[in-house]
Amino acid sequence: MPVVLRVVDVSRFPAWLVRAGGEYVAGLAAAGHSSVDAERVVSERLAWAFPAGVPTGGHAVFDVVDTDGRTVGYVWIGPDATDDSGAWRVWSVVIDDDKYGRGFGRAAMHLAEEYARERGATSIGAQVFGDHTSSRVLYESLGYSAVSVKMRKIL
Repeated sequence: MPVVLRVVDVSRFPAWLVRAGGEYVAGLAAAGHSSVDAERVVSERLAWAFPAGVPTGGHAVFDVVDTDGRTVGYVWIGPDATDDSGAWRVWSVVIDDDKYGRGFGRAAMHLAEEYARERGATSIGAQVFGDHTSSRVLYESLGYSAVSVKMRKIL
């Protein structure tokens, strides 16, 4: 399914921060973080990436828009948090639940990778929570490979 990436308007950015932050906290909590720790991690990460409350330092947030002009999700992409200036990361890609399985995520990932490449990226990474099997399958089909795996057993 063809899509375009449209920069999230600065007037809508505060609402995006609330949505993305909430989704990130929920993902961390589902992965075993305490709610306090999840809130702290998300607060620190968002403050690092968006110190002025808007994208800076190479970070960009896009709506994923279908051919009918409807927003079907979003992508946040930017430099990785390493010293490697060529390393970029898809910090978050979310396709609305009722739009899953239509190719929007795959198309958005291709466009995000192109965006990063045009800005000097030589590699790109993504982090996937363990329960997001479909996301792992998508990333692997796009050529991503695991570089680290964190496992846990509840006792």
